[in-house]
Amino acid sequence: MNLYQPECIWPLGATLGEGPVWHSEDKMLYFVDIKQRAIHRCAEDGGRRQSWTLTSEVGFALPIHGGDFVCGLPGRIERFSFETGALSTIQELEAELPGNRLNDGYVDRHGALWFGSMDNAEVAPSGSLFRLGAGQGLQHKDGGYVITNGPCVSPDGRTFYHTDTLEKTIYAFDLDEQGALSNKRVFVKIAGAGYPDGTAVDADGALWVGLFAGARIERYAASGELLDTIPMPCSNVTKVAFGGEDLRTVFVTTARKGLTDEELRREPLAGGVFSFRVATPGQLQHSYLPEYLSE
Repeated sequence: MNLYQPECIWPLGATLGEGPVWHSEDKMLYFVDIKQRAIHRCAEDGGRRQSWTLTSEVGFALPIHGGDFVCGLPGRIERFSFETGALSTIQELEAELPGNRLNDGYVDRHGALWFGSMDNAEVAPSGSLFRLGAGQGLQHKDGGYVITNGPCVSPDGRTFYHTDTLEKTIYAFDLDEQGALSNKRVFVKIAGAGYPDGTAVDADGALWVGLFAGARIERYAASGELLDTIPMPCSNVTKVAFGGEDLRTVFVTTARKGLTDEELRREPLAGGVFSFRVATPGQLQHSYLPEYLSE
C-alpha cells in the first residue's frame, strides 16, 4: 500500500456506502450502505468481511462505550447488537417530518453523538444538525439543510465542522466544552466539480473531505488553504476515516447511486471501499456514552 495511492480492498458495489469508522478494539472497519439498509465490517486489508441488514435505511453506525453500536434510522436513534441483531430505541425525533432520514454522524470526546437529518428526496431544506449528549438530551443545533453531512471536530476540540452538501459549503463553528456552537462561518466553498460529503480531521488539524460526483478527496489546512488533492477511480466519494494500528491508513467509502449504466461500465469499482497510507495520522474514534453509563 502506497502513500496517497488508493487501492480497492472490498469491491462491494454499495449503492450508497457511507460512514466509515475504525474500531480500535475490534481492529475492524465498520461502514453502512444506506440504501441497502446494511452495516458492513472488514479488517484493515479488506478481509474477514461480515454484513448485517437492518429494517430501515441506516445513515450511520458508531461504537457505544461498553459494546454495541448506535445507529441513525429514519426518525430515531437505535442501539444495535451485532450479537443478536436486535435494535432498541434510544431517541425518537422529527415525527412531523416523515420524508426525512438521518445522515452521517460523529462522536465527540465527551461521548456525545452529533448527527444530521435530511430530506430523503434531496429537495426540501428540512434537514437539521443535532447533538445527543448524556445529561443534556437531544439538542437542535442548526437547520435549513437539504443534505447534511460531515460533522467532525478539530484536535483541540474548539472548532466544529459541518457540511451543506448542495450548497457546496463546509461551515466552521466555535465549540465550547458544553457542546454549544457559535460564530458560524464559511470554512470552505468547494470549487469545480463535485459536492462535499463526509469529512474527517487528522492529527494536524487538516480537514479531509470526499467529493460526491467529484472523483477526488481534498485536504484543507485549518486556515482553509487547499493542501492536497487525491484522485479516486470512481466519481462518488462519500467519506474517509483513519484507522489501522497507527491511524495512518485512510479508508474511503464510495457509491453507485446516480451513475448511469455507461458510467458504471467505466467505473467498475464504484461502491467499493478503498484505502491508502498517509504521513499524518488521524484522531482516535470516540465511543458514544449513553445516559445510563454517565450516571
